[in-house]
Amino acid sequence: MELSLEELCQLITVLNQTDITELTLESEDLRLSIHKGTGQTLAAVAAAPTGSAASPPPQPMVAPTAATEPPLPPRNLVDITSPMVGTFYRAPGPDDPAFVGPGDTIRRGQTVCIIEAMKLMNELEAEVAGQVVEILVENAQPVEYGQVLMRVDPS
Repeated sequence: MELSLEELCQLITVLNQTDITELTLESEDLRLSIHKGTGQTLAAVAAAPTGSAASPPPQPMVAPTAATEPPLPPRNLVDITSPMVGTFYRAPGPDDPAFVGPGDTIRRGQTVCIIEAMKLMNELEAEVAGQVVEILVENAQPVEYGQVLMRVDPS
């Protein structure tokens, strides 16, 4: 069984949207264990042994996929977070203006960015009206599920 990085990211995204806390997939040449717990998802991937009995067992790779949490916002600011693992885009296209910028006033339901995941462009809409105070992610930067993208001063 082959598993690309893209497929692994999609699997982790789906897992983060469920109550499942542990998932293990095994085949002849792959063992994948994903454990979800205290705000961090860990994935361990190991190749199945293929050599003689004398060869050492493969060492698992453990990769944290949860982003480091930025400092808590002042109590009056609202975080807009990523609903999935993907790539953050500030504009609908490379030559188009950004959806929003710091200082812009936004309304509830307004598109504030795009998260691209698995070649699908997912528009992220504001859940609160107010003024954009800061954008914490650079354009075309990979983002994690739950990562804070921007902060809004609600009105």
